[in-house]
Amino acid sequence: MEKDTSPRAVLFDLDGTLLDTLDDIALAANLVLKKHGFPLHPTEAYRLFIGHGSRTLIERALPADRRQDEVVDACTVEFLDTYGRNWDRNTKPFSGIYDVLDFLIKKDVRLAVLSNKAHAFTVKCVAHFFNRYPFEVVLGQQDGLPMKPDPSGALKVVQQMNLEPGDFIYVGDSATDMKTACAAGIPAVGVLWGLRGEAELKEAGADMLLSDPMAIKTFFE
Repeated sequence: MEKDTSPRAVLFDLDGTLLDTLDDIALAANLVLKKHGFPLHPTEAYRLFIGHGSRTLIERALPADRRQDEVVDACTVEFLDTYGRNWDRNTKPFSGIYDVLDFLIKKDVRLAVLSNKAHAFTVKCVAHFFNRYPFEVVLGQQDGLPMKPDPSGALKVVQQMNLEPGDFIYVGDSATDMKTACAAGIPAVGVLWGLRGEAELKEAGADMLLSDPMAIKTFFE
C-alpha cells in the first residue's frame, strides 16, 4: 500500500489568513493617531503596516518625525487598550474558512495558529471565532518568543504537537509567513485573499499559492 504523504497538521497565520481584522485594527490605530493630532491613514494603508507586531504597526503609522521610542511605546500601549475595546466590531473569518476547517477536521488533520498579534488577542480571537475547532496550540507575540519570521514559534508548535516540520504545511498571507515556514523547514503556502499580494508571497519563497480556502484540498487528494 502506498504511504499517505498528506500533511498531518496545518499551522495557520491569523490576521489576513483566517480572520479579516483589517477594519478593527485600522480603527483602533486611527483613534490613537487622532487623539494625538497625527494624520490618519485610510484603512487600506494598514495592509502594509500589519504583520510585525503591534509596536511596528504603530511605528509605521506615526509620522516619520514622531517615531522616537518613547512616542512609539506610549502609542502602542494606547493602541492595545483601544483595540481591546474594539477588536470584534467588524472582524470576521474570511469566506470559506469555516468550510475548510470542517474539511480538515473530517480528515483528522491537526490545527494550530502562530501569529505576530499580541498573544492575549490571538488567544481571544481564536476562542471567539473558532471555539468549535480543536486548535491544539495557539501562539501570539509574547516575551521570550521571537516574532516571525524567526522560526522559533513555528518550531515550538511542532515540538508541542510532537510532530516534525515535514508533517505540517504553514498557511499565511505575507512574506513574513513564507519566510517563517522556509526557515522552519515547513512547506510554505501563501493565500491570495489576505493582506498582501502574489508577488510578495512568491518572492518570499511560497511553495504554493491558494486562491480560495478550499483549494487546500489539493494537499489531501
